[in-house]
Amino acid sequence: MSTILFELGCEELPPKSLKPLRDALQASVTEQLTEANISFDNIKAFAAPRRLAIQIQGISNKQPDRTEEKRGPAIKAAFDADGNPTRAAMGFAKGLGIEASELITINTDKGDYVGYEQTIQGQATTELLPAIFQTALDNLPIAKRMRSGASRNEFVRPVQWAVLMQDDAVINATIQGHQTGKQTRGHRFHSPDYHNIGHANDYEQLLDGLKVVVDFDKRQMLIKNQVKALADEVNSDAIVPQSLLDEVTALVDFPIALRASFEARFLQVPQEALISTMQADQKYFCLTDKAGKLQPYFIFITNIESKDPNQIIEGNEKVVRPRLADAEFFFLQDQKQPLFALTESLKTRVFQDKLGTIWEKSERIAKLAAFIAALMQQQGQQIDIDQTVRAGILSKADLASSLVGEYPELQGIAGTYYARLNDEPEAVAASLEEQYLPKFSGDVLPQTPVGICLALADRLDTLVGIFAIDQAPTGSKDPFSLRRSAIGILRILIEKQLPINLVALVEQAIKGYSTSDGSKIAKMGDTFTQVMAFLNSRYRAMYTEQGVSVDTIQAVQAINPHMPLDFDQRIRAVQAFSDLPQASMLADSNKRVANILAKSEVSVADNVDEALLSEPAEQSLYASVQQAQTVVQPLLEQADYTQVLQTLASLDEPLTQFFDNVMVNSEDIALKANRLALLKQVRALFLTVADISELQL
Repeated sequence: MSTILFELGCEELPPKSLKPLRDALQASVTEQLTEANISFDNIKAFAAPRRLAIQIQGISNKQPDRTEEKRGPAIKAAFDADGNPTRAAMGFAKGLGIEASELITINTDKGDYVGYEQTIQGQATTELLPAIFQTALDNLPIAKRMRSGASRNEFVRPVQWAVLMQDDAVINATIQGHQTGKQTRGHRFHSPDYHNIGHANDYEQLLDGLKVVVDFDKRQMLIKNQVKALADEVNSDAIVPQSLLDEVTALVDFPIALRASFEARFLQVPQEALISTMQADQKYFCLTDKAGKLQPYFIFITNIESKDPNQIIEGNEKVVRPRLADAEFFFLQDQKQPLFALTESLKTRVFQDKLGTIWEKSERIAKLAAFIAALMQQQGQQIDIDQTVRAGILSKADLASSLVGEYPELQGIAGTYYARLNDEPEAVAASLEEQYLPKFSGDVLPQTPVGICLALADRLDTLVGIFAIDQAPTGSKDPFSLRRSAIGILRILIEKQLPINLVALVEQAIKGYSTSDGSKIAKMGDTFTQVMAFLNSRYRAMYTEQGVSVDTIQAVQAINPHMPLDFDQRIRAVQAFSDLPQASMLADSNKRVANILAKSEVSVADNVDEALLSEPAEQSLYASVQQAQTVVQPLLEQADYTQVLQTLASLDEPLTQFFDNVMVNSEDIALKANRLALLKQVRALFLTVADISELQL
């Protein structure tokens, strides 16, 4: 057992790719070692700005020997009547380099054959490793590879050196066009020279002394701890997005955190703009107070242990000041006119060639949002329809602002700031930001009633319009993010407990495209059908992400509820039903009932003639059905689907007895028809919640 060290030294690797490259390298090497049957105790990947490395401890020195069985011709073809080997047997033996007398008999299900058991010597690990590492490098997820100078070898960045060692010895090989050795390089500035690695186990400790924290995770933890300590000194919390933390970790070998400040006057600018420019352009960690309000500080990570940190701090303060001043300028420039005035320029800005301008979209959003607000009012919600219309008209105004032009991610957010500065009602102002929620899977939903109306109206308008012009998502393309929009609609209606029918919403959204000059939607019926089908198809993606089984989703989809809240209540009921001890039998019985009814050659009656119930088992089932119908009806009116299915579970025993003792397809036509009618009532009872026959229990 020994330790293997591999290191590839490069020019600075792409920071956003460093962590994925490290993980992919380790995964590929691990997979190849497993396939080659080379055992090892531990494998660890390292990644720093100028290197990728793998250390494998407790690795076996060679592959285990293996026995390989070679099968030749059948016994009867391999030997003649006297037991002498035929030409077929001798040819087979010659091909293996052995004598015919060394052949053995192999017994199989198809007969007996001659054969030979050959021992294959395992290769030395050191012989296999160069190819393993080169293959791993070739398979790294690199979008665009480059060549350096006259070299024909391609990699994400020019390669400077390669290390491949077994314990204290070099494994001679050529990787990425470089002869392997045992020399590495330290920090570009603090320790730029080559240094010998005494032993493969010394790698991490050696580089620590050369001012390179080569372990990515260790380096990241150092950054997090330093950032927190500096934030605590000014009683603040640091904003540390994981993506930014990964990127900063990939930019430095030896992280040193420093805190700087900026003028407090910049805090009048929307803090989202300041945070955006400091994070995206400068890779800074911003600080907020305990209430989440931005403070005039930021923390940055330097790659140099400076004797005079103040010079570095002053330099960063000098660099960030113009960027904050730009944000301040755009913010003040936008305030020279009210938010509503910005809507004028939306009349010439195209939303989509065939669907008109952004202003026209705003008008449609306002009308549809007012329609939704009226539905919410009918359900007892407190919402002002006039404010909803005003919010719809202003919903896209900030797209014409200078601030959003510079920082597109502030759409909606900027509108909320400007609306408050213009003394718009708070319900209107808050909704301008909330209309874009949820932005991604698991994101928060709009909280205010007006924000909910805008969020639904905006998504429905886009969904209907894009389907109307035949730009529906394909398997690989969804440029308008319609799948995300559809799930957003469903989530809002479900999680906000809004009993609103999708049919009404989609129909109203389609009507919104009608003008005095006609409708922008040529095929309203087709558009309605396609949009409804698309929305219904999103249930599966949404619920499988929550861990709901596919058959449960299919059971509810089979009855096609049009109200998402109702759909969700049925899903929860079926989940609870599936846990009942009677569930499996009832699911099978429902399948059987469905099949029997489907095979009926005549129309099955709705009513049962009680006088024709001759068998005790069918009389018992009929009585149970009658009782269940009485109990279920008020539960259905309350949408208590869980209790409905709990009640129907009592049909377990009567159904079992019915199928065990009653012949449905009786020769007596009247009896047969009556029994089919009884089963139809059973089927109808379960279909009030879901198609239980879809369950795979």
